[in-house]
Amino acid sequence: MLIDGHGRKVDYLRVSVTERCNFRCQYCMPEKPFSWVPREELLSYEELFEFIKVSIDEGVKKVRITGGEPLLREGLDSFIKMISTYKDDIDLALTTNGFLLPKSAQKLADAGLKRINVSLDSLKPDVAAKVAQKDVLKTVLKGIQAADDAGLKIKINCVPMKGINDNELVDIIDFCKEKGYQVRFIEYMENDHASKYAKGLNSEEIQELIKKSYNFEKLEREGSSPSQEYKLEDGYVFGIIEPHKDDFCATCNRIRLTASGVLIPCLYYEDAQSIKEAIKNKDIPKAVAILKDVLANKPEKNKWTEDSEVSARAFYETGG
Repeated sequence: MLIDGHGRKVDYLRVSVTERCNFRCQYCMPEKPFSWVPREELLSYEELFEFIKVSIDEGVKKVRITGGEPLLREGLDSFIKMISTYKDDIDLALTTNGFLLPKSAQKLADAGLKRINVSLDSLKPDVAAKVAQKDVLKTVLKGIQAADDAGLKIKINCVPMKGINDNELVDIIDFCKEKGYQVRFIEYMENDHASKYAKGLNSEEIQELIKKSYNFEKLEREGSSPSQEYKLEDGYVFGIIEPHKDDFCATCNRIRLTASGVLIPCLYYEDAQSIKEAIKNKDIPKAVAILKDVLANKPEKNKWTEDSEVSARAFYETGG
């Protein structure tokens, strides 16, 4: 069992397989040039898998594959198959922008993927293009349908932005209600790599916009999910991820591994340690020792609750 320095059980590993992305979203990396990280700078799938096996043996029950955009890395279905074959009851999930799903959803499901989170910030083609700086909506919607057809459990992620998509929140709820997906609105997390013009909505503002069309009640928080859930009168449940309140930090069960082998204890924090050398040298005991040291120093909570705090963390390196 993995326990951090605050007594929290850590059983959820998020693994970024690439920092590359085919979108340039306003809230993430709008001005980063398209780039190709040399393969030698990354851990191979086999090397990532060696660490994942150890993590599962130490008590990890959930593995989520992230990016960047993880589907840009070739052979992802084979990597997922490695994990699902090692432990077929592992909760194996993927976060994606959905653009490459039309051709890959069935392969991912066949490899053992169980769940998928897809970013959908707008149902209007021009607004989606403004956010991603690319004409994406038609293909993303095809990708979501392909994932549905493949039998994957789907959640939708949406980042509400002032003056951009803040008039679409109810439309997105209605879309997800009709399709049977849960939507989670994510408060924009201030970071150095986003557009300086990006302005997010906080939880209260999101709720006020939804209240114009729906009555809902706040549900009791359960488990270690970062999402605060709300239930409409018809029973539909949507979520809001509220990092500025840090409510979920008390039960945080997550740790993150980047494609280059950096273990990150908290999404906000820059503090991290690399297991790359240990894994490259097949020194698994050293990698485990580094893991436990990172956990021992995992912060109690993030800093977004502090006024004017902006993280230097590049979300395209770590996923959400």
